[in-house]
Amino acid sequence: MNALTLAITQLPHAEGLPLPGYQSAEAAGFDLAAAVAEDSPVTLPPGGRALIPTGLVFELPPGTEAQVRPRSGLALSAGITVLNSPGTIDSDYRGEVKVILVNLGSEAFAPVTQLRIVPALEIRETGRGSGGFGSTGV
Repeated sequence: MNALTLAITQLPHAEGLPLPGYQSAEAAGFDLAAAVAEDSPVTLPPGGRALIPTGLVFELPPGTEAQVRPRSGLALSAGITVLNSPGTIDSDYRGEVKVILVNLGSEAFAPVTQLRIVPALEIRETGRGSGGFGSTGV
């Protein structure tokens, strides 16, 4: 098997995201991450579509193409798919790779966010304070 090389540049808004990678030894494709700001997550309502940035620029070998395809698990469980599937990335394209996602499911689709947990000596005060059950009048 001939080994080809894919050169990838990460744009500033993709800083800290993992580079694409194969998730198993015999995988035919690799996973892309969405390069969206943590304070501006994308939510796709049922029937909604959005252009999702990856923060990546590819330099494909001449005479090749890359294809963007849906994730089978997301398609089955949530109805999320790539609208122009397969999306083609030509070897001479040097712009940011973006993916057109559509929600064909019946529920809104939003990312699941994991928080970074840090120890703190003090916690910021709020108007509610330590008021518990029923303290807000509801």
